Amino acid sequence: MADGSTATCVDILIAIILPPLGVFLKYACKLEFWICLLLTILGYIPGIIYAVYAITK
Repeated sequence: MADGSTATCVDILIAIILPPLGVFLKYACKLEFWICLLLTILGYIPGIIYAVYAITK
C-alpha cells in the first residue's frame, strides 16, 4: 500500500468516528470544516457522508 492510501484510510476511519475532526485534520478551519460541523450537529449520518466526501475529493 502506498502512503497516500494509508493516510486516506486513517482519515476515513477518523471521519466515521468523529466527522468534524477528520475534516479538520485535512482542511483546518476552512469552510469544509464548518459545513461538516453543522451537518454533524443536525444529524450524525449527514456529517459522516460529507466528511468522507470532503476527504476523498
